[in-house]
Amino acid sequence: MPPARSPAEGPDVAPDVVVVALSARALAAAARRAGRRPAAIDLFADHDTRQLAEPCIRLPSDALRLDITALLDALARPELRGLPLVYGAGFEEAPALLARIAEDRPLFGNRADVVARVKDPFRFAETLDRLGIPHPPVARSLGGPPSNHLLKRIGGSGGGHIAPASAATAQPGWYFQRRVSGHAVSVLFLADGRRAVIVGLSRQWSSPTAESPYRYGGAAGPWRCPKRIAQALADMMNRLTTAFGLVGLNSADFLLNGQGFHLLEINPRPGATMDVFDRDPMPPLFTLHLEACAGRLPDRLPALPDCRAAEVVYADAPTSIGADLRWPDWTADRPVTPAALAAGQPVCTVLGDGDGVRAARRHVERRRRQLAASAMMELQA
Repeated sequence: MPPARSPAEGPDVAPDVVVVALSARALAAAARRAGRRPAAIDLFADHDTRQLAEPCIRLPSDALRLDITALLDALARPELRGLPLVYGAGFEEAPALLARIAEDRPLFGNRADVVARVKDPFRFAETLDRLGIPHPPVARSLGGPPSNHLLKRIGGSGGGHIAPASAATAQPGWYFQRRVSGHAVSVLFLADGRRAVIVGLSRQWSSPTAESPYRYGGAAGPWRCPKRIAQALADMMNRLTTAFGLVGLNSADFLLNGQGFHLLEINPRPGATMDVFDRDPMPPLFTLHLEACAGRLPDRLPALPDCRAAEVVYADAPTSIGADLRWPDWTADRPVTPAALAAGQPVCTVLGDGDGVRAARRHVERRRRQLAASAMMELQA
């Protein structure tokens, strides 16, 4: 990597890294905290992302999926050619795109073949069976009623693609997963291909709609679990890292119930809980990601003294946002205004703090209600 640049050097300093994701704001903020000068490419080019990254390029999208041609065209811009790239959500269903990108620039994250293995639900389940890690069974077709199964898109992210199964056979690109009850827990961890170091655990929740009952809603952490659970998870992350050759920041999503953990999936890239954990006294997670990709892991990480929650606010109906709306400083992913949002589109992210995950979630929900009340005259359906 080129030497880190200070954000104070000003907007005329050329970028030294490119961050790409469905929403790249969290990665851009993490890069700036690490002293980098990021360029950003995503589907939103939100106002705060533009403040963090130069250039900030918005890709066309009508289905919350990366446009491959537009992305490759953006990366071919003269000021971005050859720059190292860090990717977030959006590449799980396109490992071949990662391989293509890696042909002409350093790629910091899991290799394309690793992403392909992790996101193939059937190869993933076979590996978990071999490792003895509990998980919900998966299938392409069902021998009985579909009511006990969910339908998921292979490589999908964010939960919006998940729905109750309603047929006995999945269409190409989709699969069934057995329903399992429990509390959603996510583990953010660093990996070097052989071993893992846990950054933190978070509790997650959904923001359901009739069409998307499992749409991602938010997360709060660190969740301080019993010691035996922490030890079991640390051992599990080590075994998963070795089995798949994971590197950098990754997250593993579980359901926790009275019978223990069931591993749902691994997200083989930095994810939504960057907002929860990338803060003092934690060292910059962006730097730790780059170091881990190069095979260097810290022996231990500091414990965060309090908890933070990050919740996504969605538009319940077609919504217009006026240019004079004043966003509180505890919001992120703020759209450029004036803006017109379709029903179901994300409006922003709200952050809150507390001495535990419940307190942090209550705080973020109070702030969400406060935002809705203060914006009532300016957010018009």
